[in-house]
Amino acid sequence: MAILCWALIIISFVVSFVGLVYPIIPSVLFVALGFVIYGLFYDFSSYSWLFWVIQGLLVVALFLADYIANIIGVKKFGGTKAGVWGSTVGLLVGPFVIPGFGIILGPFIGAIVGELIVHRTTISNAVKIGVGSVIGFFSGAISKGFIQLLMIAYFLYAVLK
Repeated sequence: MAILCWALIIISFVVSFVGLVYPIIPSVLFVALGFVIYGLFYDFSSYSWLFWVIQGLLVVALFLADYIANIIGVKKFGGTKAGVWGSTVGLLVGPFVIPGFGIILGPFIGAIVGELIVHRTTISNAVKIGVGSVIGFFSGAISKGFIQLLMIAYFLYAVLK
């Protein structure tokens, strides 16, 4: 039974990392699922109130990292709110419209379209902003990956100590 429990926990953690590059998968929920699986198979007493506070703060940090990285990426390259919104929509829609490459092309095209429609900027400027959105996406994914690693490491510390 222990092997099944840990296999399910590992699978949920792996799926959470897949969610870093495929945003339709809610990464943080799969990390939390690993915690719940452990609690159901063993017990929840391994989780102190400090564990939940720290994990909650790390969840907030995950959402902030994603949002802030996207904004910085677009703004650093001269984008506006239209570019940020376009990038976000492209990030959510891209993987479905362009399977495989949509994760990169979606935010890129979304930022370009957002800037062109709202601000009627030049194509070269819009492309520059699109590049910024892709850089922001990857920066956010790296930041979120690091935070998820912290969450998992603290979980392992809490249950294996």
